[in-house]
Amino acid sequence: MPRQSSTDAGADAALAKMGYESELPRNLSMLSVLGLSFAIMAVPFGQSTTLAIGLTDGLSVTILYGWVFVSLVSLSIAASLAEICAVFPTAGGVYYWSAMLATREWAPITSWITGYLTWVGNLTVTLSINFSGGQLILSAITLWKEDFAPNEYQTILMFWAVMIVALLVNIFLSKYLDFINKLAIYWTASSVLIIFVTLFSMADNLRSGAFVFGEYDSSSSGWPAGWAWFVGLLSPAYTLTGYGMVAAMCEEIPHPERSVPKAIVLSVLAAGITGILYLLPILFTLPPVDLLLEVANGQPIGLLFKTVTGSAAGGFGLLFLILGILAFAGIGALTAASRCTYAFARDGAIPGSRVWRRVGWRSSNSNEKGGIPVYALILCTAIDMLLGLIYFGSSSAFNAFTGVATLSLSASYASPVLISILRGRQHVAIPNNPYPLGKTLGPLCNIVTLCWICLAVVLFCVPTSREGLEPATMNYASVVFAGFATISVVWYFVRGRKEFKGPPIVRGEEGTVDVLAARGKGDVEDKEAEVVMEDDAVAEKVS
Repeated sequence: MPRQSSTDAGADAALAKMGYESELPRNLSMLSVLGLSFAIMAVPFGQSTTLAIGLTDGLSVTILYGWVFVSLVSLSIAASLAEICAVFPTAGGVYYWSAMLATREWAPITSWITGYLTWVGNLTVTLSINFSGGQLILSAITLWKEDFAPNEYQTILMFWAVMIVALLVNIFLSKYLDFINKLAIYWTASSVLIIFVTLFSMADNLRSGAFVFGEYDSSSSGWPAGWAWFVGLLSPAYTLTGYGMVAAMCEEIPHPERSVPKAIVLSVLAAGITGILYLLPILFTLPPVDLLLEVANGQPIGLLFKTVTGSAAGGFGLLFLILGILAFAGIGALTAASRCTYAFARDGAIPGSRVWRRVGWRSSNSNEKGGIPVYALILCTAIDMLLGLIYFGSSSAFNAFTGVATLSLSASYASPVLISILRGRQHVAIPNNPYPLGKTLGPLCNIVTLCWICLAVVLFCVPTSREGLEPATMNYASVVFAGFATISVVWYFVRGRKEFKGPPIVRGEEGTVDVLAARGKGDVEDKEAEVVMEDDAVAEKVS
């Protein structure tokens, strides 16, 4: 059932204090945003589509302990972002936060850089999810026809089909997004439980505990043993990346200063636990590794399911559950990417901003109250479909997409955290912050965040394997990333330097951001409105 739009004068007042008018309907709940974040991370799907990375770069030790390590680091990052989000709950997310935390002098260039990082990150996360989804759908054919190897045209066309379905759902079923996001939680949890029970109950042979908890073999990667473990972290790091994207939904939920930070942290915690429950049966029932790595399109999960269940039908039944998670992930990622695009375009940072910032179908500059950013949705879809053509030139395009997504989003997350640390956390360590981390935990989480991201930026530009390395199998993450960076720099000097002033920055007399005060004022207006409504109802009954 579609959720009715809620009114929250406090949130609208706080948004106005940040320089924006409320244009999007507040028809999502905290559980819905949590579901959206959980859907974008799509743990079983992400782990399945990147399974070959872990199998190449260390097997069980990399897959299991790498997941635990990155989950803990991601909790630190999520907590750091949540603390800032509680003070600045706007669809601009890290882009807006960087501007508000920086000085007035540095706000425009800081927000420009962060904005392009997060925009590229949103686009490439959506791209990588739907591209690997297209590959996974095609891999289902190999369950019955083992010699089937999809060519580039088949892969691209399937990817485009997945993107178009996600676009149509976002445009024509937008009023059901609250329900879809919640359903993602139940579908994912049920899928993990079904796969857990099925694999353990149907496997003819189980791997030993020594293999699951202690097997390490990186010989097929060509990297030194210690370095291969770090390279293998791309799989969990890519999966546990999209939680910060849901900050773009702040303008579509009541009480965003409490609900969105809570959803960000809880979704990462839930994802971490879900990942362990999914990986254990995979590792205990793992078929011969060489057999899995020989799969033509690099997606071995279908073959794993078929081998363990003993039939193509059984393998497809489990694969269908993963494809369901893909559907939620593809839809959710495009939702978040479009809101990020809308927010960035709203401040004139993207070429053609007057079009991409429009809400609804109107061709005029006046937005439809309660509509969705249709043109931003179309732009994101078009860009991703064009980027998918890279696959014609590189068979390892998926690794490039995952690398750029992880790289860009991680760097964008680092920006507001770094600025906050450099300025003594003066804008987040305040008494009325709804989500405070405290004097000890706050700086600790911030430092862990920055250290990990510095490592990740270097780590995810290298190929996952050195064996048989050639131009077609190189990791082009750095090339794609540099391409986007070049476009953003050129556009800044062509137009941004003269016209872009950053997001509206409204500060109090002491130079601090006075958003939470507006929130309180709006809450009072909410309560007064409720009293008036109750009085009107009583008057009607008396009359």
